[in-house]
Amino acid sequence: MNLKRIAVIGSSNTDMVIKTSKLPSPGETILGGDFFMNAGGKGANQAVAAARLGGNVSLIARTGDDVFGRQAKKIFDIDKIDTDYMLTDPDHPSGVALITVDAQGENCIVVAPGANNYLSKADIEIALEEILRSEIILMQLEIPVETVSYVAEIAHEAGIKVILNPAPAARISDELLSMLYMITPNETEAELISGIPVHDVESAAFAARNLYQRGVNVVIITLGSKGALLYSGENEIIIPVQKVEAIDTTAAGDVFNGAIAVAISEGLALDKAVEFACKAASISVTRMGAQSSAPYRNELE
Repeated sequence: MNLKRIAVIGSSNTDMVIKTSKLPSPGETILGGDFFMNAGGKGANQAVAAARLGGNVSLIARTGDDVFGRQAKKIFDIDKIDTDYMLTDPDHPSGVALITVDAQGENCIVVAPGANNYLSKADIEIALEEILRSEIILMQLEIPVETVSYVAEIAHEAGIKVILNPAPAARISDELLSMLYMITPNETEAELISGIPVHDVESAAFAARNLYQRGVNVVIITLGSKGALLYSGENEIIIPVQKVEAIDTTAAGDVFNGAIAVAISEGLALDKAVEFACKAASISVTRMGAQSSAPYRNELE
């Protein structure tokens, strides 16, 4: 069993999903199909993915004092995620996401962050002991960037590896980049952060070098069906992804990041870690939902 501690700091949402033949255009109303609710939020998704793949995981998050927050905690308990620092906000509702998924598995998502927007430096101080006993910190951008930067500074000074999944896409300061061990943007996110248009493998490599030169030790740019580009100061490596029939891509990136954190915590070489993460993500897109799509370790083996 892997004993290295992974602290996931991020969002917890409830996803409300409608399947439909196509995504609506602006101003268009279309008749959808099945509707269901599923536990989601990038932080929570990544914590569940890491736990199911063998990680020793704690989740630091903020939810509302409502049925969505209470239900989320029950699910984390099932996956044996430490929720001692999952805080209840008495003033703001739990986050929710409205998701539409088309017949090709593509999706569009609108998030109402709720309590996630109030995960603060004070909350991090409460969870400081947990952060400092972790070997890896995994974060995203569905919580305030000021909180992300504060955690990164603490972790960097303590020699703890920080992995940032910069989603949703946002510009990131050079100061924050310099405190990261690893960053895992997709093509859109890499373009926004680097300022380099990313439209193919070659341009993704230019963007990766830019982020490396700005202080990140390891850059992984996910390229959808083309796999992932890995750059750590030497040659760029393209790690292919297994071809599958996609049903829902909603949490593929989150599964990838949870898997990367586990692989790094287990000491896998970087290329093998990305292979492991690509395999986990490829399984997730063959299933509906966010956390419900995250595979277990035996499914990869």
